[in-house]
Amino acid sequence: MDTEREVDQATRRAFFDQVRRHTGIAMSERKWTLLEGRLRRRLRELALTGYRDYLHVLEAKPDEVRDFIDLVTTNETSFFRTPRIWEYFAGQFLPRWFDAHADTPLRVWSAAASSGEEAYTVAMLCEEFRSRHPAFRYRILATDIGDAILRKAAAAHYQGRSIDGLQQSHPELLAKYFVAADGGFSAGPALRANVSFRRYNLHEPPRDIGAMDVTLLRNVLIYFDTDGQQAVLENVRRAMAPEGVLIVGESESLSRFEMGFAFEQPLIYRNGRRP
Repeated sequence: MDTEREVDQATRRAFFDQVRRHTGIAMSERKWTLLEGRLRRRLRELALTGYRDYLHVLEAKPDEVRDFIDLVTTNETSFFRTPRIWEYFAGQFLPRWFDAHADTPLRVWSAAASSGEEAYTVAMLCEEFRSRHPAFRYRILATDIGDAILRKAAAAHYQGRSIDGLQQSHPELLAKYFVAADGGFSAGPALRANVSFRRYNLHEPPRDIGAMDVTLLRNVLIYFDTDGQQAVLENVRRAMAPEGVLIVGESESLSRFEMGFAFEQPLIYRNGRRP
């Protein structure tokens, strides 16, 4: 196998183009070491002798594209990541929204769901709110571009660092909404009942998604260039209700975009114009 040899610039560029084509993610030369490590494992699995061979497979076998997407996308999340947004969601948004929409189910979109911790965090807070307001109803749609990570999210079984963090931050919610199983913990039926999973590429026009009252698009925009960010934001906005809330990641801001989102507080924006 010649995968250990220096990969020429044209081949590296061809892979960066494939990543952009299938995910919209913009990669530069400084990301090659990371990408190469992931590609090398797949080449060994397919018994290929070089990177160019794998480029030919991508073009000749459309089914391989989904494996490629799983390979190149980064999935990192945790329960109750960035506490301030969950304090806002539970303490400000839910009471205000319910006062104005008591007869309507809340619709939440976890737009880059990864392994599901974000969606189930939303579900826990909604269940806690419903325990005080029995008429409250909600639905959570969790989407991601990768098939493998969506299967993991739908399985809803967690262990290691992920569940350790929940045990430290919210032990009462772990005990209430999860059950011990197979060396870890699985989300219980109360959480699963209102969460659904679907494959979706944020660079594609949204279909059968809107209109969402809350969209979590966290630590996603950082992977795209400016044009890609604008395309993603426009697609997301089309799937949001008027005055719907968009929540972004810690290092992300919409201040340079004229997209119709109005700043509410750090990391939190409102859809200020109709789709």
